[in-house]
Amino acid sequence: MDTRSTLALSETEIRKELEDWADAVRAKDVDRIFAHYAPEIVAFDAIAQLQFKGSEAYRRHWERCLTMCTGAMIFEVHELEITTDAGLAFAHALNRCGGTGPDGKEMSGWMRMTSCLLKQHGKWRIVHEHFSAPFDPQSNTALWLTP
Repeated sequence: MDTRSTLALSETEIRKELEDWADAVRAKDVDRIFAHYAPEIVAFDAIAQLQFKGSEAYRRHWERCLTMCTGAMIFEVHELEITTDAGLAFAHALNRCGGTGPDGKEMSGWMRMTSCLLKQHGKWRIVHEHFSAPFDPQSNTALWLTP
């Protein structure tokens, strides 16, 4: 297989991994979410604390976050771009996430996402993840993106 074909296959594999990861988030399936993370994940999330080191710490964070979203979970990946070589890749996208409250009202916003992946034992795993929302330094409030 030539280099171009290998890279195209890697991008297809990564796209499938990230689609399954997003499906797992919408299903609030923590075990399936964490099937996509490497044990040594370092994550910078948009809420709660500055960083999470290791899958156990990040898993506890995800579990807390998912309890905040009552009703149907909203988690959409938009404008996904992937750059890869044979064993290392990064992806960036815009994510719309939130949930539906007990009153049926949708509460969602936009964030930026960057994921770094390594191919480990034949599978692509997220080793670094960064979610963020831009903010206005004058008012110290988040600016929700509109794609």
